Amino acid sequence: MLTVAVAAELTGPFIAKKMIDDNILGIENPWYETTSSDSDTVTYEGTTYKRGDRFLAGEEKGTLIQILQVKRSYYIVNEKVQFDGSRSYDNGKITITSGEKTATYSAEKLSGTELFNFYRPEIDNIIFLLAIYVGLLVFASFFQYGKSVLLQTAANRIIQKMRKDVFAQIQRVPINYFDNRPAGKIVARITNDTEAIRELYVKVLETFFTSTIYMTGIYIALFLLDVKLALITTLLIPIMIIWFILYRKYASHFNHMIRTRVSDLNGIINESIQGMPIIHAFLRKKETKEEFEKLNHEHYSYQNRLLNLNALTSHNLVFALRNVAFVALIWYFGGKSLEATTIISVGVLYAFVDYLNRLFQPVTEVVNQLAQLEQARVASERVFELLDAEGEDVKEGTMPRYDGNVSFNNVSFAYKDDEYVLKNISFEAKKGETVALVGHTGSGKSSIMNLLFRFYDPQKGSILVDGKEVTSMPKQHLRKHMGIVLQDPFLFTGTIASNVTLQDPSITKEIMEKALRDVGAEDFIKRLPKGYDEPVIEKGSTLSAGQRQLISFARALAFNPAILILDEATASIDTETEAIIQDALEVLKKGRTTFIIAHRLSTIKNADQILVLDKGKIVERGTHDELLEHGGKYYQMYEMQQGKQVNAV
Repeated sequence: MLTVAVAAELTGPFIAKKMIDDNILGIENPWYETTSSDSDTVTYEGTTYKRGDRFLAGEEKGTLIQILQVKRSYYIVNEKVQFDGSRSYDNGKITITSGEKTATYSAEKLSGTELFNFYRPEIDNIIFLLAIYVGLLVFASFFQYGKSVLLQTAANRIIQKMRKDVFAQIQRVPINYFDNRPAGKIVARITNDTEAIRELYVKVLETFFTSTIYMTGIYIALFLLDVKLALITTLLIPIMIIWFILYRKYASHFNHMIRTRVSDLNGIINESIQGMPIIHAFLRKKETKEEFEKLNHEHYSYQNRLLNLNALTSHNLVFALRNVAFVALIWYFGGKSLEATTIISVGVLYAFVDYLNRLFQPVTEVVNQLAQLEQARVASERVFELLDAEGEDVKEGTMPRYDGNVSFNNVSFAYKDDEYVLKNISFEAKKGETVALVGHTGSGKSSIMNLLFRFYDPQKGSILVDGKEVTSMPKQHLRKHMGIVLQDPFLFTGTIASNVTLQDPSITKEIMEKALRDVGAEDFIKRLPKGYDEPVIEKGSTLSAGQRQLISFARALAFNPAILILDEATASIDTETEAIIQDALEVLKKGRTTFIIAHRLSTIKNADQILVLDKGKIVERGTHDELLEHGGKYYQMYEMQQGKQVNAV
């Protein structure tokens, strides 16, 4: 569509050339006396004349006359002009000089009416040519419209798919990908950077393709008009290529810094919104604002540097190239063509000037899009860095629900090289048993759960479920039969029902309602205006901590896991709600292996096995009563929580 539109638009100068040479300046062709009378004939002083190029084959030609223009006046010469050159009129005679040759002709000046009379046969042809040109422009406009719609639709579709792929990739990358990357910076890649790439397709590529086709068409037209001058104008191409290379060299650094600062700004905004209660509580508004302003100023500074680079080079380059091209044009036509006989017609001159003007329009557009091109290129690097990150493909099929027998054999694990947080961990948990993990902060309790869920894999040792190594199982198949309740439950925007089912079609309304009843959440849900369909906003901030925890607990129960993990699930709720959960736990634990990470030792008295961790090692194991009788670290922790050793501590 673009090629057709450009071809139609570029016919304009050719039509203008024909109009000038054939219809406007064509009256200087020889005219012959004729006896015929048609639309091409003209009457002058009682005699009928027709232009020599309008005679039909075999039609008889009479006496010759010729019209010559000298300055702004027109004259009739009654003989054929042998050559053309510099013209002058004096005392009824026209003198033509070309080099050393001179010729003089008797001439009679034409009045305005007589001149118009000679132009009258050309009016229909001029109108016809103008109609063709207007028709071509209208024809081209439909193709330009189609081109824009198709290109922008394709661009939007590409970005839609890219965002889909980037978001899907976020689900594929391992958990440790997010350890050292703030959420705001990842959000910036999905939103800001992909939007910059969209601009690449919608504006930059459109401009580059349009300009390339336009310039190709113009160069073809220039070569058709005059090969020598067209060759001179091709010098623009290497100049532009060299300019692009130099521009990218300097602009790339600025664009990298700009995109980095945009990510940093997104990161600090995201962090500030999430931590707003802390910022207000500790009076950190001024410091937070100053930190933001520092990043904002750096972003502004790099934007200005890029702006200066564009302002100093882009328009100046085009302006300089344009002037050089017109100097070459003037030199060529002024120094060569107008000295001798008219080798190049005025129509060709007009067409060349027109095409040269048109040539610099796409050049200007391309240069003006270089900044956007560099932004998109840098943004695409950041997006494809995420897309190229090693991910985990979803395995097809399902795995039957396993029994839940778990075994850790000499497991050692480090988040960073050789900085082990778990050292030679070995224990067994049989189906239906409850295993509690206790220990001070940093002792390795949560790391054990991370390994069981395969958020990470151990460097040493093996983890077995029903006698099968977890590393041999697809992660999503393993997790399919696991449930988890975190200390700080996460609720998604939606409803209470959708937060329990997570849109899983296998979890029916009845299962969802039963899960909420079993955990004791039904009472507070009944008091809500819309019950199970009560809206939940981001993180469930309209609900209390206890209510959020009950919903999270029901979510884990609804999926009927073989292995249930409670990661300090009762640490942030009130005593009354804890009592409700403790009652539900006795029902929930039947038939499934349950791991409890707990700080409140009173909540794990009934555990089948308690593992006491210290600095990544299991230092004690046994039941509640056995550990108290042993009088070791667990005993000290329990006594301290009971308030019996506060003074000693």
